[in-house]
Amino acid sequence: MQGPRTYRFSFLLMLLALLCAWLLNVSSGSVNIPFADMLSTLFGENPKITSWEYIIWDYRIPKAFTSIVVGAGLSLSGLLMQTLFRNPLAGPFVLGISSGASLGAALLLMGITLLTGYGAFTFLGDVSLAIAASIGSFLVLLIVMIVAQRVKDTMALLIIGLMFGSITSAIVSVLAYFSTAENLQRFIFWSFGSVGNLSVNQLLLLGGIVALGVLLSIISIKSLNAFLLGENYAQSLGVSLKKSRLTVIVATGLLAGGITAFAGPIAFVGLAVPHLTRQIFNTMEHKVLIPAVMLYGAILMLLCDTLAQLPNSASVLPINAVTSLVGAPVVIWLLVRKRKMMF
Repeated sequence: MQGPRTYRFSFLLMLLALLCAWLLNVSSGSVNIPFADMLSTLFGENPKITSWEYIIWDYRIPKAFTSIVVGAGLSLSGLLMQTLFRNPLAGPFVLGISSGASLGAALLLMGITLLTGYGAFTFLGDVSLAIAASIGSFLVLLIVMIVAQRVKDTMALLIIGLMFGSITSAIVSVLAYFSTAENLQRFIFWSFGSVGNLSVNQLLLLGGIVALGVLLSIISIKSLNAFLLGENYAQSLGVSLKKSRLTVIVATGLLAGGITAFAGPIAFVGLAVPHLTRQIFNTMEHKVLIPAVMLYGAILMLLCDTLAQLPNSASVLPINAVTSLVGAPVVIWLLVRKRKMMF
């Protein structure tokens, strides 16, 4: 396997692309701020218009860093799932973790109101939504971990995860059917996904959760490399399958569950970015792939969020739709050009 030094130039280019994408993202928005003024404000100079400083430091920069955390975390969770199941179609949604977060949000926005007649969201706000989605994702993760102790076949675990996703989707559909139009609208807006609604404290909390998931992934690098060679070969290398699988599942739960709780369900990134990254980094070494998919995911998420900002307009397109509209054709083109998936 080729090591990180082989791809040093590629990593430098991606870091440069990340910086450019970050600057482009910060300079974009409903208020037109000249690029030179944006740069001078970043370096501590007073802007021509006082409100520009507030817009840049209190809104655009937290949003840009949220995009980086979300893109990097979702991409890494997709890589972990595809490696664990040795399946190119695996992603953060397959274990039902993201669906569990949606169920938690749906129960808060539609279920409590349906049962009590009072809107919990009205009193508790966005924080309660994040907490409910986190509880939903981790409850599903807990069930999956219990099942993982009993099921030895990873493909069976994959199918069980898909079934959990179907069950949670069915419950959400029932809640939506009986919900009021107002609560249903709130849930639909949450399901669009957004990287612009997090405060600095929420961003720091999300960053801590994602950092823990990344740390568990780094600890599992040896196991991840061994999984690609088959479970029997991994066992012959001294890898504890049960312990390693649980570690990878917990890491995925932290990454996908935490991000979905705070930013809503964002599709496509976790599934596609590992494949896009392998077009550049032709290796199965996870010492290379983990930082590469995180960088690629962060760049893609910044670009998608920039495109979602309609110029000189307060309207923002749903990030969930933009990631799919931008990314899916690129994946199709790459696969047609290469004629196969590199996995």
